[in-house]
Amino acid sequence: MQTKNKVALVVGANGVIGSRLISFLEETNEWQIIGLSRRGGTNTSKTSYLQVDLLDPENCHQQLSSLTHVTHIFYAAYQERPTWGELVAPNLAMLTNVVNTIERVALQLQHVSLMQGYKVYGAHYGPFKTPAKESDAMHMPPEFNVDQQQFLEQQQHGKNWTWSGIRPSVVGGTALGNPMNLVMLIAVYATISKELGLPLRFPGKPGAYNAIMEVTDAGLLARATVWAATNTSCANQAFNIANGDLFRWSELWPRIASYFNMETAPPLPMPLQTIMADKQPLWSVIRKKYGLAEHDYEHLASWAFGDFVFSWDYDFFADSSKARRMGFHEFIETEQMFYDLFDELRLKKVIP
Repeated sequence: MQTKNKVALVVGANGVIGSRLISFLEETNEWQIIGLSRRGGTNTSKTSYLQVDLLDPENCHQQLSSLTHVTHIFYAAYQERPTWGELVAPNLAMLTNVVNTIERVALQLQHVSLMQGYKVYGAHYGPFKTPAKESDAMHMPPEFNVDQQQFLEQQQHGKNWTWSGIRPSVVGGTALGNPMNLVMLIAVYATISKELGLPLRFPGKPGAYNAIMEVTDAGLLARATVWAATNTSCANQAFNIANGDLFRWSELWPRIASYFNMETAPPLPMPLQTIMADKQPLWSVIRKKYGLAEHDYEHLASWAFGDFVFSWDYDFFADSSKARRMGFHEFIETEQMFYDLFDELRLKKVIP
C-alpha cells in the first residue's frame, strides 16, 4: 500500500466545518487524514481519530508528538464562552498548543489553515462595512480570530510552512452537536412548528427579515479551504468564502416553509432560547412518531445561536472576489443548499 505524502491534521473534526472537510479529503483519495477533537471519533479506512484536550499542553504533547508525518494542519476548533472577551484565551491557547507541538515534530509541515469568520470585520457587533474585504481595517480587541491570525503571522516568520485564513459567513451543514448549525436549527424549528399545527413564522427582528444576507455551504467551504492550503500563490493570506449569491429572509423564508409544506405568518420577534426550552418532551413524541434517530434534543440546535443570527437587522455579507480572482471559481445557489441539506437530514432520519 502506497503511503500518501499529504497528511492532514483536522482539528475540530466533529464540527459542521471539520466533519465536512474530512469527507471532502476522503473523497479526493489523496490524503492521509487524522481527526482531532475532544470527543474523538470512529476510525475509518481513510481517517484515524484522536481524542485530545487542546487546552492541556501536556495532553497535546502526549497525543500529538508521534504525528511526525503531518504536512497540513486544518484548524477549525472552537470553544464557546459567555462573552466575547472570554473567547480569546481558550481559543488562542488551543491553536497555540497544536501548532507548537506539531511544528516541533513534523519537519515536513507545509501549511496551517485557520478557520475564521466575519467577526474579524466586527460583524457580530452591529452594522459593519459591506461588502467586507480582506484588506479592511481590524477593529478594537478583544477578538480571538485576530489574535489567532497574529499568532500564526509571528510564528511563521523564517519558517518553511505558510498559513491561510479562511473567512466564511454562517456555515450550512448537517453535523450534529455543533453550536453554530443554522440549517439544523431551522429544520428542528420547522418540524416542531408543523407538529403544533403552526405556520413557519420568522422569529427574528423585523429588520433582519429584509436585510441582505449570505451563507457558506460546508462542502464549498471544504473545497475552498483545501484549495487555499495547496496553492503557493495563496500563502500567508486571508480569503472570504461564501456561496456567491445574496438573499433576504423575506424571500427565502416562504420558500423554506414551502419545502416543509407549511404556511407562513408575519414575522414575530421571539426569543428562541425561551420558547424552545420546553420542547424536549414534544421532540421525544416526534422522534417516536416518525421513527427518527435517537439524538438528544439539546444536542440538535443552539437556540442562542439562532437568536444571534436572526437579530442581524443589518446587511451581512463580504466580498469573496479575491478567491475567484486567484483561481477558486466554485459557487452554490443558497436556496438549493438549504433544500439539499434538509434532504440529507431527512435521509439521516434527524427530521421527518
